[in-house]
Amino acid sequence: MIVIVLSETCTPAQRRQVLSAVQFAGSGLRVHTPQLVSLTGDRDRVAAVLDGLPQVTEVTSLSAGYPRAARLAGRAATTPVWVSDVEIGGPGFTVIAGPCSVENRHQMLTTAREVHACGAHAIRAGAFKPRTSPYAFHGLGDAGLGLLAEARERTGLPLVTEVVDVRDMERVAQAVDMVQIGARNMQNYALLREAGRLRMPVLLKRGLAATLDEWLLAAEYVLDGGNEQVVLCERGIRTFETGYRFTLDLAAVVVLKERTHLPVIVDPSHAAGTRGRVLPLALAAAAVGADGIIVEAHHDPSAALCDAAQALPTSDLAELMRRLLPAAQSAGRTLERAPGRRALTSVRGG
Repeated sequence: MIVIVLSETCTPAQRRQVLSAVQFAGSGLRVHTPQLVSLTGDRDRVAAVLDGLPQVTEVTSLSAGYPRAARLAGRAATTPVWVSDVEIGGPGFTVIAGPCSVENRHQMLTTAREVHACGAHAIRAGAFKPRTSPYAFHGLGDAGLGLLAEARERTGLPLVTEVVDVRDMERVAQAVDMVQIGARNMQNYALLREAGRLRMPVLLKRGLAATLDEWLLAAEYVLDGGNEQVVLCERGIRTFETGYRFTLDLAAVVVLKERTHLPVIVDPSHAAGTRGRVLPLALAAAAVGADGIIVEAHHDPSAALCDAAQALPTSDLAELMRRLLPAAQSAGRTLERAPGRRALTSVRGG
């Protein structure tokens, strides 16, 4: 794929000049944004016909077809995403914490209160849960969304929750501040397309066996739908190693920072599988340059209905935050919240 990057000051007439110049230099010509055009063909030939045009910033080749997710000329290293008044991908290191699933009112409100007290920036919890066994706890559904709303009202923290079914997307999007697409659904293209119609942040987790290109192509589905608020989450991949639940690929954070402008956070809980490993993996994520972490925390992990072994007691969250500060600072980050702004209230594009 050949990608043409146009200047921010490019006028509609100058854009038409570029499109006219390259229409016979390749095939599959497409305008993604006012500053981004792609086609297939020979890069040198395309560059030759555009030579001397001042509105053209860059002509480059991509090995995979994700022009909107790719880090190209004229883009900042990371394009921040705002989840309500919390910035992911800015100067701060973002911490999202909460239980695997919403279980009952006492559990949700108690955990949310303690997540807020420790200084975390957002709450995570699942109202709908994809589980390997059909007999496992699959969440409270709509009742769970109601409890999440109450937790937000009491703490003021934005909410992150997973959507597992296209039919639930509208209701989930109306109830929370960020929609999560989990590892099992990373290549659920109908769900990705639906997320692309939203006008709200999407947290896209890496599939259990997905390459970086496959992950970025999944993000491209959301971006191509017009939703530019995508955050990537590395949560570990399945390898031959059986000493832990998943292999946390922290090298992916470094490589993604080279390939994409999307923020990248890390989920140390799912990779660790046991709570004693969460803290060191979280510290490593901060030190390696991730934009934040999302961790499982529960006010009483022994009573958790799912992922109990890897859930941190909320009593340990203050220690996590204290230990994270120097690790984040080593990568040039702070744990302080950036001056807030409110996200758009519309959740569906036209």
